Amino acid sequence: MKKITALWVGVLLACVSLSVRADMPEPEALIRNTVDEVLAIVKRDKDIQAGNKKKVTELVDAKVLPHFNFTHMTKLAVGKNWRNATPEQKKNLEIEFRNLLVRTYTTAFTTYQDQEVEVKPLKMANDATEVTMKTFILNKGQQPLPVNYDMEKTASGWKVYDLSIDGVSLVTNYRGTFAEQIQKSGIDGLIKTLVEKNQAQTGTVLPKAASK
Repeated sequence: MKKITALWVGVLLACVSLSVRADMPEPEALIRNTVDEVLAIVKRDKDIQAGNKKKVTELVDAKVLPHFNFTHMTKLAVGKNWRNATPEQKKNLEIEFRNLLVRTYTTAFTTYQDQEVEVKPLKMANDATEVTMKTFILNKGQQPLPVNYDMEKTASGWKVYDLSIDGVSLVTNYRGTFAEQIQKSGIDGLIKTLVEKNQAQTGTVLPKAASK
């Protein structure tokens, strides 16, 4: 959980220190602009700084989550079991995986302590459809922590579909846990577990999975 939280802190911080160049590749500019805007809001909102979960969730929903491809992320996290899921189960899995990330991201706001981030310039071909943004979280007295963002070009723009911290993929990390749960209690069992954990560990009302 500590690594996952640090990873989301990395998402939050990726654009802190550098302004956007006119010639900057679109994926890099997207990350920098988004996080600059989020941090500006956090720094002036005393309620968010105090840990107001409702306001944090609203901020994440409005400014961060639109840049993630949750269908692709959920499909990768569920792995081979995805093809056995019904359309309704896929929809519910995506909703709850999104809620899981909202919950984890909210935690990142409460652990932010003025870390700095080094963003590596992105070099990409004009016809590239997938890129990896490389960054390092810098904490005083500690080794730089590498955080990478896998992004893909979609019909609605560039989207993040996976993240990794210190070489560990967020999607892969959940894939093992999800596979174990599905083996024990099936896809509906995984959905039920995610619903219970999401509702138990957040003080806000998250979107619910569709009822059968």
